[in-house]
Amino acid sequence: MSERRVAAVTGGAGAIGGAIARALAGAGHEVVVVDREGEYGCDLASEAEVRRVAREIVERAGRCDVFVHAAAAFHRASLASVDLATWRRVQAVNVESALWMCQELAPGMAERGFGRVVMIVSDTIWEPPAPDLLPYIVSKAALVGVARALAVGLGPGGVTVNCVAPGLTATPAAVADTPPEAFEQVRARQAVPRALVPDDVAATVAFLASDGAGAITGQTLCADGGLVMR
Repeated sequence: MSERRVAAVTGGAGAIGGAIARALAGAGHEVVVVDREGEYGCDLASEAEVRRVAREIVERAGRCDVFVHAAAAFHRASLASVDLATWRRVQAVNVESALWMCQELAPGMAERGFGRVVMIVSDTIWEPPAPDLLPYIVSKAALVGVARALAVGLGPGGVTVNCVAPGLTATPAAVADTPPEAFEQVRARQAVPRALVPDDVAATVAFLASDGAGAITGQTLCADGGLVMR
């Protein structure tokens, strides 16, 4: 790249988001992290907070060339147990915050003729592992639709919009919440039967953020060892 590009990563303090932030920094980006704590602290369930932070990024860094939405609310609820507050919070954090960030950041990308938007989704869209992941799975499927719609609208300005769908990745949260035998069962079903780590997702995102991925838009890449093949 001819000049240092700025990349904003929501959820950048987490395991996968942190790996993405490091990968983008390693590729030469100036990375700003949007998370509940840190320089760009934000409650992603609040539209006003999201818009404020997006504007702060542009004001402080001067621009934003890459936006990665890696933050996610992971509230469990089945059809029988889901309530309106849980449903709305998951959709607000996982889907709506991405829209508000794009609304604030994408015009500047289009003005400069370059932009990359990457949404972190999940292969559970195609392989739901449990009925109590209803709000989460729906939100991730919605992001795929958002990416496709935005890809059409933003493409003429040189902005690509894609998704990356991780599989069951060995993050501290996943390890704490998932029995070891579940990891083994998932690995056995993968075409590449090895443990997935955050760097697998980060490398895919770094590629989609690069100049070399300029012809890829509206797509979802599964970084899940070949568990889901579409």
